[in-house]
Amino acid sequence: MSLERIRESLGGLAALAGQVAADHAGAIAAIAERYETTLRGGGTLFFAGNGGSAADAQHVATEYVVRYQTNRPAMRAVALTTDTSLLTACANDMGFDEVFSRQVEALAEPGDLLVLHSTSGESPNVIRAAQAAKSRGVGVVALLGKSGGPLKDLADAVLIVPSTDTARIEEIHIAVDHVICDRVEDRLK
Repeated sequence: MSLERIRESLGGLAALAGQVAADHAGAIAAIAERYETTLRGGGTLFFAGNGGSAADAQHVATEYVVRYQTNRPAMRAVALTTDTSLLTACANDMGFDEVFSRQVEALAEPGDLLVLHSTSGESPNVIRAAQAAKSRGVGVVALLGKSGGPLKDLADAVLIVPSTDTARIEEIHIAVDHVICDRVEDRLK
């Protein structure tokens, strides 16, 4: 990889981050407020996604349970991507489209919040999870990219990263997740 390509890649990421900061700061603050309200009320944040977004879901849930910037009491957060026995049993017996919705049906209650990471908003399993959450009176936040897909219409709060590049979308999602976690941690300590 040439030095020019490295500069171009990181410069593109920086430009996209700047655009999201300029155009979507209000949406990010509103999402952070939803997290804060959920946690203040004794609710749980549930995170899910596929592939790199699954890794993001696990990463972010950990920031709330363990710590982000400061030592403070644990916050209620669960990644729906981590129980391999549950995921494989559900995929085998019910189909992969149900791996998150089944967990939402079992674990989520009104006052909780489901946070879905998806670069396209088109994966059937995250769509089914949002539908299951809505049917249970559970709020839904979606961090998306591209056009937002059908998931954007199922969520109560949405951030659509204005890109079609999956890697850039995921990078912005994790940056936004950290901004939100920092704000929530600061306000709830």
